[in-house]
Amino acid sequence: MSPYDTDSAAVAVLALIGIGIGLLVAAGAYVLTSLFMMKLFDKAGVQGRWRAWVPIYNTMVFAKLGDLNPWWLLIAWGAGIILAPVGVGSLFFLAASVYTVLAAYRVGVKLQKEPVWVVLYIFLSVVWLGILAFDRSRWNLALPPAPWANSFLRDTTRWTGIPVQAPAPQYVAPGYAAYPPPPTAAGYQPAGYQPPVPPAGYQPPMPPAGYQPPAATQPPPYEPPQPPTAPPDTEPPAAPEPPRQP
Repeated sequence: MSPYDTDSAAVAVLALIGIGIGLLVAAGAYVLTSLFMMKLFDKAGVQGRWRAWVPIYNTMVFAKLGDLNPWWLLIAWGAGIILAPVGVGSLFFLAASVYTVLAAYRVGVKLQKEPVWVVLYIFLSVVWLGILAFDRSRWNLALPPAPWANSFLRDTTRWTGIPVQAPAPQYVAPGYAAYPPPPTAAGYQPAGYQPPVPPAGYQPPMPPAGYQPPAATQPPPYEPPQPPTAPPDTEPPAAPEPPRQP
């Protein structure tokens, strides 16, 4: 065996070892990412933990939790794969990466994290997922709409098992709290109100046999006030005596 053949065999062995290590690292990253996503989905109220273990689909659910339409993410991935031989596929993969960063920003805001936390997601997404999955933060939907709420990126899908993430915004003036409307007074009918029409053939219930309606009450007769009288044991004062003559 020539030295060339020995070197080739050594390179092949090293390549196989490198491939094996790479597969182990990829498998470990997949397990950690899926586990962290499962905990994150639990916080968001997503039903079915299996969603976090399905590749591609779990990231689409993640985008949906970030108030982004998940189908645009799938389209970007598909375009990147199809157009990769042409040389522009990398642009679509870059767009998909930016899309997930926007979703991570919105998810972090819902978990009471400052926007700067998205920087950690950009460089160490697994660490970001682990922190948000296992800390004590609570999922909060009482937030202003996302910056892209009025664009084509907004989420308009409805998937079974995933709660709606973008409730209708309610404007509250600064410095004022949102109070419920006051209760309506009994018997009040707004202008234009029409009482419901009873169905055809409806008969009101009859009173039981022997029932007598209560007699109308009459107010007591009016008596004018009497002047006050002196008590019976009180005597009027005696008249003064006339002066005597000398």
